[in-house]
Amino acid sequence: MEGQNRAVAPTYLGWSIFNTLCCCLPLGIAAIVYSCRVQNANAVGDNTVATDASRTAKMLNIIALVCGIILLIIFIALKATQQ
Repeated sequence: MEGQNRAVAPTYLGWSIFNTLCCCLPLGIAAIVYSCRVQNANAVGDNTVATDASRTAKMLNIIALVCGIILLIIFIALKATQQ
């Protein structure tokens, strides 16, 4: 049972799915792909690949969330200014 104490990189899969459904479809799909890479790399113990993919998934999720918020603000502003 030695070697079981290795660090596991976060997958951000739930956040990726949320972003795909609610914020920005293309970036959300890319985030899901990277989240799955994290999951696979964690399963085989490749910490370097898992960490890199996790960092990319997190960044894609942040960008998708910001894009979704900006689009929501624009939509609300357009609706509020219509007569």
